[in-house]
Amino acid sequence: MTKFGEYVEREGNSIVKDSVLCLQMNLGYACNLNCSHCHVEAGPHRKEKMSKTVLEDCLRFVKNAGVKVIDITGGAPELNPHLRYLITELRKLDSVESILLRSNLAILSEPEYGDLPAFFAENNVEIVASMPCYLQENVTSQRGTGVYDKNIGVLQKLNRIGYGTSGPQLHLVYNPGGAFLPGPQPALETAYKKNLGDMFGITFNSLYTITNMPIGRFRSNLEQQGQLEAYLKLLTDSFNSANLTKIMCRNLISVDWQGQVYDCDFNHILQLPVNAVDTYIGNIAVDDLLGTSVKLGQHCFACTAGTGSSCQGSLSN
Repeated sequence: MTKFGEYVEREGNSIVKDSVLCLQMNLGYACNLNCSHCHVEAGPHRKEKMSKTVLEDCLRFVKNAGVKVIDITGGAPELNPHLRYLITELRKLDSVESILLRSNLAILSEPEYGDLPAFFAENNVEIVASMPCYLQENVTSQRGTGVYDKNIGVLQKLNRIGYGTSGPQLHLVYNPGGAFLPGPQPALETAYKKNLGDMFGITFNSLYTITNMPIGRFRSNLEQQGQLEAYLKLLTDSFNSANLTKIMCRNLISVDWQGQVYDCDFNHILQLPVNAVDTYIGNIAVDDLLGTSVKLGQHCFACTAGTGSSCQGSLSN
């Protein structure tokens, strides 16, 4: 199988770190769900959580580097006990324009986290909510029994406090339920808005379609079903060179719960740190990263396949 780097070279392109506009922080692998497509392999059995020491080093990096966007993820980032502190401190930094929090929604239905939506709204935190489908059957197959009803209830609560309407932005995320690429993002967004609006009165700002990465739990499931090779071939055959200039690793870095820095969250799971002498967030500066080559692998085909995929959805519509 031809390597991804060879496809890039064939197009006369190179993938380097052009800027660091976004810091994606993985606060740990602990999660209340065991989703079938999870590349992090998060779940209730995982205990890894970012410490306050690492979090403080991340805050110093953001301040020194003038990072504009903070993308908070997990696991379920709500399970990290320092989340409120992190958001409060980020809002004190002049450079930070946007704070995104990736939520599975179901966690916000739990009584001990019921106050978080109001806290997020007060701090203008955009919520990027995983909602694999607007139909119950498809959500249940990926996320488990009872999750769909919890998600609907939380989305309605978010709407009541202004999310997706007059308040902060609310985005939903679609992941395919099998070994296939997402459909066109605009068409899926229209279907989501119509169905969730008609059935539950739910509104949201936009839908992100994200291609499943052939790593972690999703890869294991593909192997068990005998579909891995076919899926890898689909990603390779769907390579779209137009997406090479738009992929997120050009202006994003990801930091794991231990403070190690990667070109993206997927490289983090594969333990492919950035090309730097010291890869700890507390010891690295933006100048150490600019112009460095992004580490590539076969998984990168998922970001360039079809209309492309990033943590904020399709790269071309």
